This record gives sequence, C-alpha cells and structure tokens, in this order.
Amino acid sequence: MAGRADSTVLAGARVVLPTGTVENGRVIVEGTRIAGSAPEDARIVDLSDHWLVPGFVDMHNHGGGGASFTSGTVDEVLTGIRTHREHGTTTLVASTVTGKLDFLARRAGILSELVEQGDLAGIHFEGPFISPCRKGAHSEDLLRHPDPAEVRKLMDAARGTAKMFTLATELPGGIESVRLLAEHGVIAAIGHTDATYEQTVEAIDAGATVATHLFNAMPPLAHRAPGPIAALLEDERVTVELINDGTHLHPAALELAYHHAGADRVALITDAMDAAGFGDGRYQLGPLAVEVKDGVARLVEGNSIAGSTLTLDTAFHRAVTIDRIRVEDVVQSISANPARLLGVYDRVGSLEPGKDADLVVLDADFALKGVMRKGEWITEPWTD
Repeated sequence: MAGRADSTVLAGARVVLPTGTVENGRVIVEGTRIAGSAPEDARIVDLSDHWLVPGFVDMHNHGGGGASFTSGTVDEVLTGIRTHREHGTTTLVASTVTGKLDFLARRAGILSELVEQGDLAGIHFEGPFISPCRKGAHSEDLLRHPDPAEVRKLMDAARGTAKMFTLATELPGGIESVRLLAEHGVIAAIGHTDATYEQTVEAIDAGATVATHLFNAMPPLAHRAPGPIAALLEDERVTVELINDGTHLHPAALELAYHHAGADRVALITDAMDAAGFGDGRYQLGPLAVEVKDGVARLVEGNSIAGSTLTLDTAFHRAVTIDRIRVEDVVQSISANPARLLGVYDRVGSLEPGKDADLVVLDADFALKGVMRKGEWITEPWTD
C-alpha cells in the first residue's frame, strides 16, 4: 500500500550519486528526507538488480494526463502534475503557451498558488515574445516583441514564481528584456528564434543562459551561417534543452549536443502537452487545435509539431538504451542540471542526506518500477 516511509532503508540497488554509481548501495529515508543513518527498526526494502536515481526535474512542460497548464482548472493542472509524477518527474515547472498578455497574467496568478503550496517548482513563459518566423505551435496573431515592460508585467503577475522566459532575443526589446530577467534572477532562454550567430552571442553576453529545445524552432546549423545553434553549443554559460522523444531530434543531433556541450550543460525536458500519459486524439494547445496520432502531436492547421507526448522515464530509457549515454550523464541531465538552473539543487536533484526523498527505481533494463516524492511512494516498486 502506498504511503509515507517514516524510516526506510532502500538497499541493494545500483545507486547513482553525484560522485558516481555505488554497487549494492543504499539510501536511507527518514520522513520526507534522505538521512545519513537509520534506526535499528527501520524497514528494509530490497532493491537488488535495480537502479536507484534521483527524481526527475522537468523545467519545460505544458501538461499531461489530458490536462493543460495553460488553460486547465486547478484540479486539471493537478491531474497533469500527478501524471508526470507517476512517470518519475518529482519536480516540475509549468510552461504556458502564447496567449493574450492579460490572459497569461491571470494564468500566472493561478499557477503561482500551486508553486506556493509546493505542487510546482515555478512558471515558464514560452511566448508571446517569440519570432513569427519560428513560431512552431504558437498563434502568430498573438505574438509580441519582448517589451521589457510587458515582461515585467508577467513577472509581477507570477509573484516571484517565474523561473524562465523564452525569448526571440533578436526582436526589438530582446536584449533589454534579457538584462531585466538576469537582474531579477529569472532565466532568459533563447528559443523560437530566427537570430544569427552574432545576435545570439550578444544575447548570451547580456545574460541568457538556456537554449529552449535546442535545434527545434530555430535556424539550422549552416557552414557560412552557423546561427544560434553553434553559439549556444559553444558557450559554457549556456545549458541546452533537448527533447529526446525520437521525433524532435535525430539521435545524431542528440549525440552532437552531448559531445559539444557535455553532460553538465544538457537538460533533458519533455515539452509535453495534454496528451502525455493520456493517448491519441484531438486536443487544444492554447488557441490552436492539435491532433495526436501514434504519440506524435501536430497542429491540425499547418502540421507543425505541437509539443510532445513524452514523459521523462521514456526520455531516460531512450538516452541509455538507444543513444548509449552513460547512466551517470543522463542522471545529471535529467535531475541535477535542471535543479541547479531552477535554484532548487539544495533540496532536489541528487541523492544526498538532507535533501528531499525524491527518487526513482528502475529495473535492470531501465524501465520505471517505483517513484517516491518527499518520502511518499507515488508508485511502489512492489509490495512485500
């Protein structure tokens, strides 16, 4: 029966720590946190032939379980959060899509309450400050230049819970908006952009630190016009988001990013929409109709990819089994790096004493078997 583990020793697994993997390791859970020692009467859970990794941290997610973070009710948003928790994401940022400014400000007010009560880790505004040339699944007639005053309006509406804005920084007001965000400790992410290499370098120098879903919704890498991809990959100040669902990126592109940026500068994300963990069918992404078929989401009008149906347990499994990335590197990309970017690494992102007992149990083939959040089993690996 699922419940809180007041004093539990998870023993026998391969435990992935910041220092490396420990064979036949153990993690001690005391209440809601990871502890350094266990009482004699602690419950022992045998996890032999399994992997124990930190809970996943998704910094770019629009919904799941049939629910949208942009337009759903509070109960629907909570359904989306629970869906992703069942797939290992114990820390999640709610991403919005382009809408009218007043509407987004109202959504920020609703979502900020869920941040304040601990259900979300923050808000990410993806749009409306993006390029019509690279709009993807965003409504073109609602796009705006990144006016710093309007960026500030959304920041204020979020009441300190805004974690990231995606901007086309080459647009009027882009650089000024990057500086504003950096001054207030909010991530300025470059994405849905038509910027040149030189314009991207200028934005990074102004304080941009994240590439929103690298490769997607930006000019391709070319030998005489390297564009934003080269600038974002080469700069050590930038973390690059990657959507590892087999649709958004060719495996060679994923490998290129890991090779040039290194595992410490990659954040695996879902960019999930309502259908994640729910199924095929017709959905809305903001004001736009989306058809999900065979797990791939596309706009009904125009056929652009419209987010993903990815969950992070699938992204983890693909990275290790198909892309052949080291388990330790995947853990860094899917837990530690986004936690650091979001400013919550003191609480989550690694299996260390004093941190929240957020963890994922995987079997020997890297299939998800159990999820614990703050000491409570969301999904138990098995019952005794």
